[in-house]
Amino acid sequence: MANELTIPLLPCPSIDEIASFYQMLGFEITYRQTRPNPYVAVRREDINLHFFGMDGYDPAQSYSTCLVIVPDIGGLFEAFAAGMRSVHGKLLISGIPRMTRPRLRNDRYTGFTVVDPGGNGIRINQKGKQPEARTKLAKALENAARQADAHGDEHQGLKILEGALKRATGDEPEFQAVREYRDELVERINGAESLRP
Repeated sequence: MANELTIPLLPCPSIDEIASFYQMLGFEITYRQTRPNPYVAVRREDINLHFFGMDGYDPAQSYSTCLVIVPDIGGLFEAFAAGMRSVHGKLLISGIPRMTRPRLRNDRYTGFTVVDPGGNGIRINQKGKQPEARTKLAKALENAARQADAHGDEHQGLKILEGALKRATGDEPEFQAVREYRDELVERINGAESLRP
């Protein structure tokens, strides 16, 4: 068989909140049902995501994720960021919802993650073979992103980046990207700590 279509079905506490969030990112609602079970489907070009409402669902405890492969992440990231800035006045990089910035690997941006109000991680990756991290800073950036973005351990990601920056000369191509990601992780950690009771 060929031309199959797979659409993730992800949980959320509120389909209304999910619908508003994805509309902000430029998605259209293609289906909505409130009874007997809350359900909403959204689409942006060929990206289709479906959500079902669950009473008592805690987004902070979510492990739900899906992978979206696109030909070019730059334009999509900028469109999502513009939508987020138009509603919130800034890019949300901490808490739930949030969006990570694209990660640089060997002078090529390869992916970013959107965490929606349901805590679902929508991982947007560049189509094609991913370049191998060749420099020490590129490897540190890759490891930090794996810890902070994929595993939710911002403290470990920050530790990796700070160690790599101490050993860096400052003229590496990834130096600025590593500093920016370190600053983002500091903001994410401080934002999460300010939300604690």
